[in-house]
Amino acid sequence: MYTLGIESTAHTFGVGISDDEKIIANERDTLKPASGGIIPREAAQHHFKFAPEILKRALDKSGLKLKDIDLFAFSQGPGIIPSLKVGAQLSTFLSKKYNKKLIGVNHCIAHLEIARLYTKLNDPVMLYVSGGNTQIITYYNGTYIVFGETQDIGVGNLIDKIGRRLNIPFPAGPKIEELARKSRHYIEMPYSIKGMDVSFSGIETFISRLIGKEKIEDISFSLQETIFSMLIEASERAMSYCLKDSLVITGGVAANKRLNEMGEKMCKDRNASFKAIPMEFAGDNGAMIAYTGYLMRDYMQKDLAIKPRFRTDTVEIKYR
Repeated sequence: MYTLGIESTAHTFGVGISDDEKIIANERDTLKPASGGIIPREAAQHHFKFAPEILKRALDKSGLKLKDIDLFAFSQGPGIIPSLKVGAQLSTFLSKKYNKKLIGVNHCIAHLEIARLYTKLNDPVMLYVSGGNTQIITYYNGTYIVFGETQDIGVGNLIDKIGRRLNIPFPAGPKIEELARKSRHYIEMPYSIKGMDVSFSGIETFISRLIGKEKIEDISFSLQETIFSMLIEASERAMSYCLKDSLVITGGVAANKRLNEMGEKMCKDRNASFKAIPMEFAGDNGAMIAYTGYLMRDYMQKDLAIKPRFRTDTVEIKYR
């Protein structure tokens, strides 16, 4: 079964195609603002502009034509409303034109499923870290349970906000990671973990007072060490509570090598398994939407409206 998935929740427009469980195309383009963060209107305009090109590239890569696609899938949410509308409208048009079934996919769950596919870890605790989302998740009894999450902003958004204060262009993650590798001087920062939940806004305020007083490399190093320690601590607690022996990190921030190092070391100390998701699938991509759409192929969906606040733990998982 050929499934075409469209990702458009935020700054990335992606089209992926799967042949059952095999990914055969994964094309995308990401909006990179000249300054500041994502402006919803500009993100939607970017998606409209690049959608035809990205769609063509994915079809060319797969060797397929639109008439060959058996199932269309799109990111239903959570995400930015104007961005979500682009993917929903395009996928709805294609499904109607070619008289094929349409599936709405929870963006967060798509990150989890592509991670399970490529790490081959069937039942791990999953640390999902991206721009707008930070959650510690595991599967139980037909649902993905959120054991912990951010109480304010996502870890990726925090890094980008700090990047703007340090005059680092969006996305700031790769540059901050590069700067952090040049320092070993730790500046003590607010460490805010409450049970299984984390909070990042205090760190943002704290760092704003350091700019101009401390080296940018030391700020970057201390930022990563603090926030990643919080996330790994909460993940380890979830593994212990759930009696799980494996951890997967997924989402855009999963591309950070230091975060993966911390996860791997924690798992080694626990005699647990850790595998990093391939870089190609860490950030937002259409392949994860296509693959999750394939898993949901037997679902009978009535509600295909976009859901900007679509919770991971509200989806009934019938395919596991």
